[in-house]
Amino acid sequence: MIECKNLNVIYQNEILALDDFSVSINGPTITGIIGPNGAGKSTLLKAILSIVSYSGVVLINGENPKKILKRIAYVEQKTAIDFTFPINVKECVSLGVYPNVGITKRLKKDNWNQVSEALKAVRLEEFEQRQINTLSGGQFQRVLLARCLVQKADIILLDEPFVGIDSVSEQIIVQILKLLKENGKTILIVHHDLSKVTQYFDQLLIINKKLISFGQTEEVFTKTNLKEAYGDSIFVEEE
Repeated sequence: MIECKNLNVIYQNEILALDDFSVSINGPTITGIIGPNGAGKSTLLKAILSIVSYSGVVLINGENPKKILKRIAYVEQKTAIDFTFPINVKECVSLGVYPNVGITKRLKKDNWNQVSEALKAVRLEEFEQRQINTLSGGQFQRVLLARCLVQKADIILLDEPFVGIDSVSEQIIVQILKLLKENGKTILIVHHDLSKVTQYFDQLLIINKKLISFGQTEEVFTKTNLKEAYGDSIFVEEE
């Protein structure tokens, strides 16, 4: 369970990113996080990871997340990642192994086998020697997911993983995420495409600095909640 209690995040420029935000998310789940730009979606993931300072309480299964970081996999927005770093696909995926084996240890044959299996899962085994800066946006996002697979984390946090990727990559990623949920993982995804919400998420978290609504997707994905989050300008047909 991920618990946030009375969470407040204020950045140095005095911008309030999250305001008295509280929610409890039980897994396994694929929970979408939606809201307008500046709603605090990415900030929520960073607060869970203690990347940003906050007041309030964040717990994962009753523990401080700082104590169990190796059980949490995080993929930030692609715009925050340096594509020019000289590393190939296989090496990039192998970075997900180090939280479990230790950063100073050399990887063993079993570890590299895990990397190979993860690349097969995302259908990029033929790209293992390619430099990451030669990949398409969708291919690189699949590499980042493979890195999560080898980490074998219980909690997976993804920040807008479907932005700027091809439909094939999107389908592959969604299939893998659904399998991970079936295997007991808790997955939180910051998402912006409202047309895919009902297809991808069993639970939905709607925020705009404060909690607007949280629950089963079919119950909270309503015009009323969306208008409260985005304003009257949004128009979504309800089936």
